[in-house]
Amino acid sequence: MQNGHLTLIDALEAGRGKTTRGYTFLQADGTELFFSFDRLREEAIRRAHHLRQLGMKKGDRLAMVLPDGQDFVPTFFGAIWAGIIPVPLYPPLSLGKLDAYLDTLVNILRKAEPTYLVTTPRVQNLLWSVVGRIPSLNGLVTTEALAAEAPGASPTPAAVNADDIAFLQFTSGSTSLPKGVMVTHGSLRANCWAIMQDGLRSTPADVGVSWLPLYHDMGLIGFVIAPLFHDVPVVFIPTLSFVKNANLWMETIHAKRGTISFAPNFAFALAAKRAKPERLASWDLSCVRAIGCGAEPIHPETVKKFVETFAPAGMKPQAPLAAYGMAEATLAITFIGLDEQVKSEAVDAQSYETQKVAHPAKGSAPSARFVSCGRAFPGHALAILGEDGKPLPERQVGEVAAKGPSIAAGYWKDVEATAKSFREGWLLTGDLGYLADGELYITGRKKDLIIIKGRNYDPQRIEWLVDEIAGVRKGSAVAFSRPGVESEELVVVAESRQEPSRIQAEINQRVNEQLQLVPADVVLVAPGALPKTSSGKLQRQKTRAQYLAGTLGQEGVRTLGATGQRLNLAKHVTLSWVGRGRHVARSLLRRTVDRFAGR
Repeated sequence: MQNGHLTLIDALEAGRGKTTRGYTFLQADGTELFFSFDRLREEAIRRAHHLRQLGMKKGDRLAMVLPDGQDFVPTFFGAIWAGIIPVPLYPPLSLGKLDAYLDTLVNILRKAEPTYLVTTPRVQNLLWSVVGRIPSLNGLVTTEALAAEAPGASPTPAAVNADDIAFLQFTSGSTSLPKGVMVTHGSLRANCWAIMQDGLRSTPADVGVSWLPLYHDMGLIGFVIAPLFHDVPVVFIPTLSFVKNANLWMETIHAKRGTISFAPNFAFALAAKRAKPERLASWDLSCVRAIGCGAEPIHPETVKKFVETFAPAGMKPQAPLAAYGMAEATLAITFIGLDEQVKSEAVDAQSYETQKVAHPAKGSAPSARFVSCGRAFPGHALAILGEDGKPLPERQVGEVAAKGPSIAAGYWKDVEATAKSFREGWLLTGDLGYLADGELYITGRKKDLIIIKGRNYDPQRIEWLVDEIAGVRKGSAVAFSRPGVESEELVVVAESRQEPSRIQAEINQRVNEQLQLVPADVVLVAPGALPKTSSGKLQRQKTRAQYLAGTLGQEGVRTLGATGQRLNLAKHVTLSWVGRGRHVARSLLRRTVDRFAGR
């Protein structure tokens, strides 16, 4: 086992007396709130005391709906200290979809069976209606109550071992209903070591900067838990502050001399798009050692544009770090080398689409391009499996499987799903990819694969082409198939409020030219209408289901045909769009919040 703290409780205990290092929470008004590691330990113990006074004991679940980091972090650690299992859940950021949010929350709570639900005083009124629908809940408690002085002697930490569940991380639900991943103390420790030491070679001289939501694994494990294990201070930007002002990300890295940060692909594109020349001239980003990109497919052009945009401010070409992971592996599975630049390769489209082989492309032949996500961490292994479950040779495309001490213990109270994904120590990820020279290239999601006339198409290849069309909302295009007479047929749905005839024509032309594929249907809906997960991932399967049922775009918006007539999407119309007069323009804040609150 690696050196260092064996459990998260040990890491908390090690914070005793560390008063100059810790977590800094930037506030929306520009002020800062600092929690030293010593104070964090004390605050966690105080909350643990209150939770035990409520009758909670080791193994009980505590549901957490906490929007703000300064409430979330000490409450999470308070539960950990007491041996209680935290269940982080996303907050109701979008009031326009509150009913859908509450329904999803109820489904998760019924599965997790928490004893208490903790939230903030300003959110509690929205959640009281949920309490009576969950038989296991004894009630709702606020962070204000947990932060109050606790009478009596300080509680001793719970006795936990590597096999004990540390917390439940519910999956994003991008291709299925959310499932509760059982993250153990052992898998957590192994993955944090792999990230911080094997991957980032981190030292206490590092400074993390993050705007990621803490109720998801990249924000929680990557910037709360892993840094605590390795004594790395972190500066937290409120997620909504980044949404309103994407420049705040790089501005904070400059001001705080941040060395490590992570974000999904779309944030790299947004940061580059919103960068102001006058601000670039005043920033020094040479301090950045690694700015990881993961959580969604990595677009090589996005990374290239990001580097080009911030190079004048000192951003090094090797700073972006491609990564691959998922909640079922605790967090990360692969990293590229710390000193490597993000690389991609073009593979021959014909052999890829028809034979599931990723041969390097030659000359001007049609090709598909994929990004290397690096190699498995030491002590971990990767395999590519065929339909028969047997390992495939390099450059054969199949399902990605991972093995090692970072793999979680399975899904909470879901024997069937656990047996399907966790087999003999291997995690079957559901993602498609191939290995080349030991490096992993992710090509798509198994459930989302589009098969038309015997050829395989990854939806993100089509979606990225659509994203480049002026008038289409970036990161908000979905491609899937529908039943046809002779074969499956391609459907493309995109969010837009502009020139439907032009956009429809450009989508058809671009997809045809690049992929020799003609969409059978192109549908335009209002910004925010596409179903997304709480982490902002597009839900292709749900979009497809709504399309086939004729309900796509009907949540608060009106879907109209090119002639202004109401459409029956189940009849596979050629074009639909949203009447501008029926749609209230959303601000950048509301549009981007949909990425986090729209599932």
